[in-house]
Amino acid sequence: MRHAGRPARRSTRRHALSTRLWHWLNVICVVVLFMSGLNISNAHPRLYWGQAGFAAREAWLHLPTFPGWATIPGYYSLSGARDWHLLMAWPFAFGLLAMWVAMLANRHFVRDIATRLSDWRWSAIRADIVAHLRFDFDHGEGKYNFLQKLAYGVVLGILLPGMILTGLAISPGIEPSFGWFAQLVGGRQSARSIHFLFAWGTVLFAVLHIVLVIASGPVRQLRDMVTGGRAL
Repeated sequence: MRHAGRPARRSTRRHALSTRLWHWLNVICVVVLFMSGLNISNAHPRLYWGQAGFAAREAWLHLPTFPGWATIPGYYSLSGARDWHLLMAWPFAFGLLAMWVAMLANRHFVRDIATRLSDWRWSAIRADIVAHLRFDFDHGEGKYNFLQKLAYGVVLGILLPGMILTGLAISPGIEPSFGWFAQLVGGRQSARSIHFLFAWGTVLFAVLHIVLVIASGPVRQLRDMVTGGRAL
């Protein structure tokens, strides 16, 4: 029974519908993009900076040949891998755009992800690091702590948009119209190297994210990302 004069408490979801839809769409896109990207990498497993050519001695990194179980398709096919890559690139790009529009509209970014000056105090950062090392994931009144805000901010604001821009810069079909960006980062080979680094940075974040989800209660976390959960 509600007390007279006291407004009813509004029940809100821990994760908005837009966040949940984008999260699962992004999982599919990233997995397919990464595995097809490994197949594309097998076509020329060397990375360069600037205006360097294709000579092995000019490469800054020599990549291994990735096995079939880690690639899409599961056998070497540059054309097939490019088809899969392109198929997932567009929902990946437009999904991220829609997520940013939703985050700004519902203030999820400002309220939960954007850091404030007080968050950058060394004492606060150190406390978050110590808490994580102890597997203490209590955020108090906030939804995310500083390390989570920083990680999500880097992924949403740098790694994912960076992969899209560099992907456009090196795409054979789009490069003629988007070549200005490749020149902005030092050339097509530099754009390819940055694309590679950002892709592996995203995968590293995903692995760490999965480990922390498992450590902090995977059943509840997965349930909340499906149903939305309830705000604390």
